[in-house]
Amino acid sequence: MPVAVVEVVATFVVSLFLANWFLRLRCRGIGPPFGRRARPWALVIVIGTAVVSSGVGLLIVTASDHVHTAYAGIAVPLGLWFPRIPPQDLTPRTLGAWLALPFSRLYDRMGDDMQDWCDTRIQAAAPKPQWIADAVTYYYDQVRRLLKDGQARVRLDDWQESITHKIGIVRLIDLDTTPIRLREALQKHHSTQDIRKYTDEDLPRLARRLNSDALNELNLFLAYVYRRGYHKLLVYPFRPGAQRPQPRRAEPTVPDR
Repeated sequence: MPVAVVEVVATFVVSLFLANWFLRLRCRGIGPPFGRRARPWALVIVIGTAVVSSGVGLLIVTASDHVHTAYAGIAVPLGLWFPRIPPQDLTPRTLGAWLALPFSRLYDRMGDDMQDWCDTRIQAAAPKPQWIADAVTYYYDQVRRLLKDGQARVRLDDWQESITHKIGIVRLIDLDTTPIRLREALQKHHSTQDIRKYTDEDLPRLARRLNSDALNELNLFLAYVYRRGYHKLLVYPFRPGAQRPQPRRAEPTVPDR
């Protein structure tokens, strides 16, 4: 019997590692399952799966009277991989709903972790318009060399270009540019070609709108790279005393004279 106990414990340990691995695979493209808010539910799922694996192994040993069959319980963590569709946040009235509840809570908390991560970087860049353009360039420079998906690189490149373009126009407004040069600058990128309102009569409002749009796009940019696994990027601009990187500065969209 002690041998059976050792086999069941071994099943638990192996299942613990497998459950952790399969959970990370399941959450790939969504975010890290062991963030600050999501960690408790991730642990519930991983440890619960390992406990169930050990229980299944013990039942098999009891039924078959073959000690080594306890390792059949290791197949239980595979269940974390096959259900690819995120479960809905249902009121737990059935067994399936109860089983889905930890995953629903995990996805909710993963979303909170992602938003906290994005908010920290948005708040750091928000005080000055130029910091917004510098921040997206800094983050883009960190991830573009690692991206193998061409479509993802195109999406990030479009966001980076749009943000730096909008901040360039904000800088033009701050420099009291002429209406003609401002209209020409707006026509240079598809994201501002349709902006007509406030162009001449309310430039400060136009600048606030462009700044707000740039921040929203930076948030989308950050959420996208976070979901693709790049969630360890340092906050830009760095805090006082830290070494400040020198990103490629956005050139203002000023037409040649």
